[in-house]
Amino acid sequence: MENVRLIIFDFDGTLGDTRRNILLTMRQTMEALSLPVADEATTAATIGLPLRDCFLQIYPDLSDAMADACAATYRRLFDINKKQLVPALFPHVRETLAELHARGYVLTVASSRSSASLREFLSDMGIIGYISLILGADDVARAKPDPEPVLLTLRTLAIPAAETLVVGDMPVDILMGARAGARTCAVTYGNATPAALRAAGADFLISDIAQLLE
Repeated sequence: MENVRLIIFDFDGTLGDTRRNILLTMRQTMEALSLPVADEATTAATIGLPLRDCFLQIYPDLSDAMADACAATYRRLFDINKKQLVPALFPHVRETLAELHARGYVLTVASSRSSASLREFLSDMGIIGYISLILGADDVARAKPDPEPVLLTLRTLAIPAAETLVVGDMPVDILMGARAGARTCAVTYGNATPAALRAAGADFLISDIAQLLE
């Protein structure tokens, strides 16, 4: 990774394998609020967006009040589900972060999950010590695919976009990084297809996070 000093990671689908938790909780939320239950592909396509935007993408005519109700219901149910269906790190994440940190790279996380939820997951998974900055949806005014999370990270750490790599599993991650002027790396083991990630303009595609060390 020539000239890279900073690596900004997405969380869901990139570091943490939360797909089953997310899809289960989305379906339960739809059922609890008597909404038509969307299929798995439609639901999975919203992963990476802020919660309200997930439901608004599936149900474009949803009122603001119902979108808020969806987000609140989802959060309540997710807290219950994660105790029974415990999310785990993807293979080689812990070892790769440890080695990147040891090599002197600055590692951060930028996610559409809330900052409190991110901190809890990163702490429980034993990798928070490698992360220099954590940005959640509540830390920015405009979430992915807007470049604000990356631009805020760059300003906070005083590192230029030319020395930054954004790593994520969804097109919104790639667009966020590219729009900020950073290079982008898509992981293909997450929630989007390689074709969708190429179409988003990813500079690199990897099938195992350990390939960042090569």
